[in-house]
Amino acid sequence: MHDRTIKELAAGLQAGDFTSVELTRHFLERIEALDGNLNSFITVTADTALEQARAADARIAAGDAGPLTGIPIAHKDIYCTHGVRTSCGSRMLDNFIAPYDANVVSKLKQAGAVMLGKTNMDEFAMGSTSESSFYGPARNPWDTGRVPGGSSGGSAAAVAARLCAGATGTDTGGSIRQPASHCGITGLKPTYGRVSRYGMIAYASSLDQGGPMAKTAEDAAILLQAMAGFDERDSTCSE
Repeated sequence: MHDRTIKELAAGLQAGDFTSVELTRHFLERIEALDGNLNSFITVTADTALEQARAADARIAAGDAGPLTGIPIAHKDIYCTHGVRTSCGSRMLDNFIAPYDANVVSKLKQAGAVMLGKTNMDEFAMGSTSESSFYGPARNPWDTGRVPGGSSGGSAAAVAARLCAGATGTDTGGSIRQPASHCGITGLKPTYGRVSRYGMIAYASSLDQGGPMAKTAEDAAILLQAMAGFDERDSTCSE
């Protein structure tokens, strides 16, 4: 199942070939088996993921599913996630439990996506190799002796290793595009203002932009469609 695209997984869920719970367990098992060598995740939220997967299965059964309902994804650990550690790869925020969801997290949650966990990154997004994280370096799944790029290296490595169907990243001067290139996936920095920065711990707020990381351009488009949109809490967000 992990080799399928987001679009293919959504079709399988709609057809009843498998459930979101089964799909989520499959990805969690891959994370447990493979991420010890990659260190692409800082936090794995297995219980939350299975709870969200059960809710997604109920939505699918009720005919209320969208293109991301039941799809397991991961969030770069720069996005605030309610009740879950948000560390930015830093020792200073090692015990910070976010009291609210970032807009991107909230919109993907509303779309029915399942959060597997939070991915590794350069500390406070300051880097281009994902080696400066307090939690140790993330590694490139194609060659663990090489870097996955940064600062969204954990998200890129997780997608490339098929530990999740897609992931979020943030880009100031290449922090989505460069690790996507290093890991052989698709990554997009949207036009500034297309995606709300609310709840994203900024590296340089006048440049930061959240964006999708996925196996294919079509999958990235599906993620961006859910992430984008006006948010009154971000004064630079475009209408």
